[in-house]
Amino acid sequence: MSAPTVETTRPPDGAGAPGRRGARRHSSSRSSRRRERRLARRTLPGRHPVATTALVVLVALTPVWVSFGDALGNPGLGSSLPARVAEWFREHGGASIVVEAERIWYTHHQPPIGGRPAPGAIPAAPRATSATAVASTPRPGTARGVVPLPEPADIVPFAHPAIPGEGVWHAMGRPVDGHPAVYEAFLRPDAIHTSLVVGVAWMDTKLLAARLYSGSSIPGGGPYPYTAPILPGAARTLVSAFNAGFLMSNANGGYYTDHKMVLPLRTGAASFVEYRNGDATVEAWPGPSALTPDVVSVRQNLNLLVAGGHPVPGLNANDTTVWGATLGNQVYVWRSGLGVTRDGALVYVGGPGLNITSLAALLVRAGAVRAMELDINTDWVNYSTYRPSSPTGLAAPSNGTPMLPQMSGGPARYFASWWTRDFITMSARPGLSGTG
Repeated sequence: MSAPTVETTRPPDGAGAPGRRGARRHSSSRSSRRRERRLARRTLPGRHPVATTALVVLVALTPVWVSFGDALGNPGLGSSLPARVAEWFREHGGASIVVEAERIWYTHHQPPIGGRPAPGAIPAAPRATSATAVASTPRPGTARGVVPLPEPADIVPFAHPAIPGEGVWHAMGRPVDGHPAVYEAFLRPDAIHTSLVVGVAWMDTKLLAARLYSGSSIPGGGPYPYTAPILPGAARTLVSAFNAGFLMSNANGGYYTDHKMVLPLRTGAASFVEYRNGDATVEAWPGPSALTPDVVSVRQNLNLLVAGGHPVPGLNANDTTVWGATLGNQVYVWRSGLGVTRDGALVYVGGPGLNITSLAALLVRAGAVRAMELDINTDWVNYSTYRPSSPTGLAAPSNGTPMLPQMSGGPARYFASWWTRDFITMSARPGLSGTG
């Protein structure tokens, strides 16, 4: 019996045991799968934590970039890009960084010592008078029987010898019932920085009524019945306008206007107070009992700078915490202040190269018995007067004059719809007419 025969058949290529072509196909397939796995691993979260975190942060901060971009294009935050950047950082938790940066900048940009002002910075005296006059001049009543305040005495200069015209008052802006309602004087701020010139405005509160205009950034909130831009109805009697105070986050005080307590008032805070009849004053806020129905607005900013006709005790020219920490205050900067005289006139001081002591000294020299600091820094100090060509003409940027030519914003600032800060206007009282 023969043994059984075992048939052995070679399978075709690609079937059963792999042939050479099949081996190549399997190798290609494995390589493709490996590439896919590598690609998948690269795109899995956590494989590159730094890049992933950066992407998440970038997406999360999109609202911040949008806010920052909007700030750079917002002239209400300043006339320059550095000013807008600084304001944005202050409002977004970076105040300490801004303080240090500005302190360094101003430390290396001190005002010049000595020298003389540029020609024309102090205009010649408009009338025969002495720059050291000590008595006010009475004025006759208006056609409607209103008796204006006496003309102010010329301001005694700090630097000697005095420049011709230094400290002498000039009638500015629209007259009211035939009488000048605003006077301006120009002088050097102290005996050291003798090339600088600051301005002082004296406002007759018998002829002028005050009005606080509120903004969407200062004090915020709203809407408010009086806000920028100044409308034609108000422009018909407008004589002057000027900046108010700090951002409310830095003002250490409150804000009340038109029956609305925007921010709680602080007893003892320096306050600009506007009354229903148009009267206005500067005082330390007495407390809740002072908020009578006659009070229209109270704008607070820090504490009184002048009280009883003297600078308040303890002023320190190098202070960095009380009188404007946002600018470092170890150096001389643009500042402004507002005071009230013994007979009720309002006086405004504004200009470059001022520390807190020189600002207080100027306000006292201008006759203030009580005064407060307003805003500081180049972008925010502004005082403008308006004089239309016709008796009932509208005040406008075209007929406005800044107190100092280098004041930021000029007379157009308060007529701009984008202006978001608060400011104060002085206009002819109801029943009195402006004249061209």
